Amino acid sequence: MNILSKYALACSVALGGFIAAMPVVVAAPLEVAVEQSPSGLDPHIVTAFTSFQIIDGTIYEGLAALDGDLNIVPGLASKWDISDDKKTYTFTLQDGVKFHGGAMMTSKDVASSLNRVLAKKTGSPLASRLAAVERIDTPDDKTVVIHLSAPSAPLLSSLTTIAIVPAKYENDTETLQRKPDGTGPFKMIEWQPDVAIKLAPNTDYWQKGLPKLDGVNFNIVPEATTRHVGLTSGQYQMLPNIDGVTAQQLQGQPGVKMEEALELAYSLIGMNVTRPPFDNPKVREAINYAVNRGDIVAAALFGAGVPGGPLSPALTNFATPVGDFACFKPDVAKAKALMAESGIATPVNARLLVLPRDSTKAIAQILQQELAAIGINLTLDIPEIGQFVQNWKNSDFDLFVSLNAGTIEPDDYFYRTFRTGGSTNVFKYSNKKLDALLDKGREETDVESRKKIYTDVQSILACDGPASFLTYGKIYTAMNEKVKGYKINPNRSLRTLRSTSQ
Repeated sequence: MNILSKYALACSVALGGFIAAMPVVVAAPLEVAVEQSPSGLDPHIVTAFTSFQIIDGTIYEGLAALDGDLNIVPGLASKWDISDDKKTYTFTLQDGVKFHGGAMMTSKDVASSLNRVLAKKTGSPLASRLAAVERIDTPDDKTVVIHLSAPSAPLLSSLTTIAIVPAKYENDTETLQRKPDGTGPFKMIEWQPDVAIKLAPNTDYWQKGLPKLDGVNFNIVPEATTRHVGLTSGQYQMLPNIDGVTAQQLQGQPGVKMEEALELAYSLIGMNVTRPPFDNPKVREAINYAVNRGDIVAAALFGAGVPGGPLSPALTNFATPVGDFACFKPDVAKAKALMAESGIATPVNARLLVLPRDSTKAIAQILQQELAAIGINLTLDIPEIGQFVQNWKNSDFDLFVSLNAGTIEPDDYFYRTFRTGGSTNVFKYSNKKLDALLDKGREETDVESRKKIYTDVQSILACDGPASFLTYGKIYTAMNEKVKGYKINPNRSLRTLRSTSQ
């Protein structure tokens, strides 16, 4: 589904009997309706999509950025040079970049931001992405030199996800959660809890001519029907990153157009391997055989997605086709046999922590039925988003069903999530063979060699790893037909709001 609408707006001006028509660009805040409040706004700490879509590329920026086609392009760094041994990266910063608080950005702010992510006190889920950083030099205000202990193929991709904040916050893990201070095209002017977050245009923005909007208002609207009516009535101009069910309901509505993309984020069942019986690989493999991913796509995503393995099919250079994984073919008899081989007495009672989204709640209900067939009885625990994040971070679950963010770089998926001690390894999983492959994968710079490494990684994770990978969905953004210049991003970033007008 790709709904393209054309809209022309003209005004007539009478001057001495002469009537001229000219296009009108309305500079007004864009009214956006979202389902939930963010859990916080500190770019180095938050993990929830509800936070990410408000701050990424709008309030905050990184040294590098991703364009609409997922290519790495300059961000707050105008250029970079890489040494022959791939262990030293020298970044030259853009001219005239100011933080929203008024201070000029310098190399010291960049170094401080990266050190803040690395600091244990911060507890950043991004820390693993900088694991190869040995030291950071700032020879002058415009130059940052990152020295690595070993080559790091994913470094530039990682730097697209790490926001630059003022150096004064290096040891402060509280202020930015409520009062963001970035360099982006919009700055926060008001946060009404559970009501709205209002962004104003950054009049000192370093990219001249941007942003085009006179602000963005994120309205917190929990009821789907209210969001739909608000869009069709003109109260809201955008519903970003919606699922296929919502998109179908809005398809063909007068004055509404749609953008779509196959997203990088994936749905999964996560298993806490410190809690029996999920410490048993045969039980984890049985769960994979019990799950019918096609049914999940059809029933929970209304067909708007595909069954998915450890990597998104969008990563054509790296992703192994799901047909190559034996356990991705539903086989209840095989699942029951594996449960018997595990020696685990059934029925097993377990608690499934559920991300409070319509799609994940629907997935959870399907899983409840499918796993009951092999003797695993699930109780669904659906808290509000803040509590979900807290429980997830603390590994306070038997299993969880959620969406995990994805990027263009396999290391970003795997290293922090599945390596022993990884910053988001909430499964408490440890596999020495996998660790060795992941270490090798981030140091290898040859594309074909990296592909072989990550093929091996996927083969380990697919059937008896700590996660059962389920689907990659299509995401949509529904807009008023007057909105121009917005392009949906597969990683859910709203970065292109800077070039949007209405």
